Amino acid sequence: MKQFKLTIIIPAYNEINTIQNLIDKIYQINIDKQIILVDDCSTDGTSEVVFENKDKINKIIVHEENKGKGAAIRSAQSYIEGEYVIIQDADLEYDPNDIINLLNEIENKKCQVVYGSRVLRNPENKKSQNFSHNIRIIGNIFLTKLSNYLNNQNLTDAHTCYKLFESELFKSILLQENGFSFCPEITTKISLLNINILEIPINYHGRSYQQGKKIVATDGLEAIWTLIKYRYF
Repeated sequence: MKQFKLTIIIPAYNEINTIQNLIDKIYQINIDKQIILVDDCSTDGTSEVVFENKDKINKIIVHEENKGKGAAIRSAQSYIEGEYVIIQDADLEYDPNDIINLLNEIENKKCQVVYGSRVLRNPENKKSQNFSHNIRIIGNIFLTKLSNYLNNQNLTDAHTCYKLFESELFKSILLQENGFSFCPEITTKISLLNINILEIPINYHGRSYQQGKKIVATDGLEAIWTLIKYRYF
């Protein structure tokens, strides 16, 4: 019997403008949850806010140097105590209210993995999407199509942050990528196990680079190599 229904892993790096609101929103989710927050060597006051909210967070991990999103998730992996686990970025581009819908989907469909798609539309419940830049839309389409081709999936948004897993499955995956390439790595490794990934629509409010967006064009190139590397090598 797991101690919690859901573990929420929050990698955070220099998110002073959103971290307090994010912690409050996650804390208020009405579910039996474990919150693991990994501060990836923030220098803008994010760490101070995190520790001011230590009573709302089950586990705080602090990196002494900036290692990247994948490394932050890997640092949290061994501390997972929930039946399921999800990744939540600290920038609030993703709406924590969607987490309940993802959890309901994985339980109702009795599946092992559910992604929240920024692309899918639900006619009965319009979701808000804002990719902030057309180039990012084109890049996401290309990377998703390549991922589907290599991994025999039928996803609309392979590189979404909102990825929900059965915890035992997630903990069994040997993660190696330090940066944003965690996304293509985990999708490929799940696919190599012949596990079908389901999707549901989610809200998304993308930031501009002026607002603190961190992913850049070279991350897309690294994603391509990561897909090929773990699929064939």
